[in-house]
Amino acid sequence: MLILANTKGHAATKSKFCSQSVHSIGRSKGQRMTLEKKLVKVGIGECKISSSPEDTIRTFALGSCVAVIVHDRKRKSAGLIHLALPDSNVNEQKAVAKPSYFVDTGLPLLLKQMGVSNGRRPDVSITLAGGSNIMDEENRFNIGKRNILAVKKCLWKHNLGVRAEDVGGSKSRTVSVDVASGQVTVFSGDKTWTL
Repeated sequence: MLILANTKGHAATKSKFCSQSVHSIGRSKGQRMTLEKKLVKVGIGECKISSSPEDTIRTFALGSCVAVIVHDRKRKSAGLIHLALPDSNVNEQKAVAKPSYFVDTGLPLLLKQMGVSNGRRPDVSITLAGGSNIMDEENRFNIGKRNILAVKKCLWKHNLGVRAEDVGGSKSRTVSVDVASGQVTVFSGDKTWTL
């Protein structure tokens, strides 16, 4: 799914892999700026990037899937990818059509588009959520654990670390990031917490 926003004459950067929303908000001196939050939804195997301070990027019902959230304080942008499987070798056609479905094809693209594929930057934070062991009580497949390990391996390969994480266990999670502040919020059942 490719959704690009173009407002106030600013062209959005086209991306085959991560949808981007690029907005510019102007105000006159002395004006108070209020932002109405807009929800940007990310489905399974999708990636969204936004530099709009009014956006909140959210993905729903993370079971064994892992969400990787990259927030850049300096550029005031955030990206979220909902990764389903660790390795694209299981379905190479799907990897071509939907690279964000797999850790090994999707995560490097998100890092590149967020400008952090060459290593650590002090103004960038990375947060992980998901990777639960749901519907696999006998631990036959360990998809959640394999996803977490694949994400961390990819991040280490790019000389990047995780600032915060809420991974593993046996609960489903919904996670969101506020583009303006970088605050990551996790929802599970009737509980809500920040990372």
